[in-house]
Amino acid sequence: MKKNVMKLLGLILISSMLLAACQPAATATPAVEATAAATEAPVVATTAAPTEAPAATTPGCGTDPVVLKATFETGFDIPFKLAEEFTKQFPNVTWDISQDQFANLITSTPLVLASDNAPDLLRLPTMVSFAKDGLLMNLDPYAAAFGWNDWPVPQLNQNRIDADGVRGSGTLYAMGLNYSLTGVFYNKKLAAQIGMTEAPKTVAEFESLLAAAKKAGLQPIMMWGSAKSGMGLAFPLQQLMAAYGPVGPINEWIFGKKGATIDTPTNLIAAQHLEEWIKAGYFPADINAIEYTDAAARFGKGEGVFTFNGDWQNAGYDKDLPGNVGFFLMPPAEAGGKYAAMSAPLTFGIAAKAKHPDCAAFFLNWVATNDEARKIDVAIGGSNPGGPAGATMPAVAAGSVTAETLAAGPVMGADGGAMDFIANATSSIFAQGWTPELQKMVGGQQDAAGLLKAVQAEYERELAQ
Repeated sequence: MKKNVMKLLGLILISSMLLAACQPAATATPAVEATAAATEAPVVATTAAPTEAPAATTPGCGTDPVVLKATFETGFDIPFKLAEEFTKQFPNVTWDISQDQFANLITSTPLVLASDNAPDLLRLPTMVSFAKDGLLMNLDPYAAAFGWNDWPVPQLNQNRIDADGVRGSGTLYAMGLNYSLTGVFYNKKLAAQIGMTEAPKTVAEFESLLAAAKKAGLQPIMMWGSAKSGMGLAFPLQQLMAAYGPVGPINEWIFGKKGATIDTPTNLIAAQHLEEWIKAGYFPADINAIEYTDAAARFGKGEGVFTFNGDWQNAGYDKDLPGNVGFFLMPPAEAGGKYAAMSAPLTFGIAAKAKHPDCAAFFLNWVATNDEARKIDVAIGGSNPGGPAGATMPAVAAGSVTAETLAAGPVMGADGGAMDFIANATSSIFAQGWTPELQKMVGGQQDAAGLLKAVQAEYERELAQ
């Protein structure tokens, strides 16, 4: 998920088109016509100078005035900063931006996409149902025009949907503004007070640190749980799932593979650990009333030794606690085990009814290929900007938390531990499944086994619709 990230947050795997019978008329292939001279060519492997004209067959924004209508997620600065820079480079393009929290986007997006004033570009809380209903633009023509199909496969795969509605392959319906990584952030000074000298190597070592923090009178973990933001405990729960079991079945469940279930023996162990953490008082007593932005602010003021979050919060942490925030991947259950993390793009799509789809697609390509845009991805988003395999990674400040999260990415990638977020499995699973059931667990009204069974039942109900 930032937030919802919650997503909190998190580099996953997913190519070919939906069968024509499953493709509503509203998703007819967009025209990819030549546009008037723009100020930059959307080159694939390198960034062109802002004054270079695009190739004759490349979509763009032209030179006439264009107002891009967009829906962004509250709490994420990166799309706003990118939009601002885009207008600096292309003054004919201005923005009409609305924003909302992740949990609200889940319920409002279908109506927004179906309206006659649909946005050109919007943050997608999920995508399968929207694609099935013909509300999202088929981006395959743009992928061909801009050369996205030549980029590293994981960047696009999780945004593809096949003829059966399963993510991982098929038609491309979205792109990422960057590729985020989640894990455990910690306050270095507070961690030193409880004897932490290096990142824990096992879940047991991490739990001993949590117990030490509690004994020292410190808040062990700062998290959020308000329904307005979506329950943040889904973050540590999924990290525990990956610590005690393989990531493959988790991704299959998220992508909607037939027969997939979240109610597995290893996931039960993970949920039991989370339940124990709740009972031990490792989370704030008022977590069910804490919103994402409040949790981030409270951690930034020194409340909490640890917090589970994504690298999109790096800039805020470096600002609030300069030089005092560290990061590590959630450790495996056993020493020497593989590392895993939610690692996914900040996903944006183009409405099927968009008035300026070519310009919106040009913006998505610009985000990953333009030097200034890539700098914003790293400096503000704290994340890998993705893009062509040969693209240069912008420099980051030594000692910053961004330097730590970027260094952790290859470790997780080498272990094959990239996961999408369990909140993205269906259009309402976060709002109707994870959030209320985890809130009940906090309130002592739900246990680990009941949590998984309830969420699986909601998942199956939604897939059957």
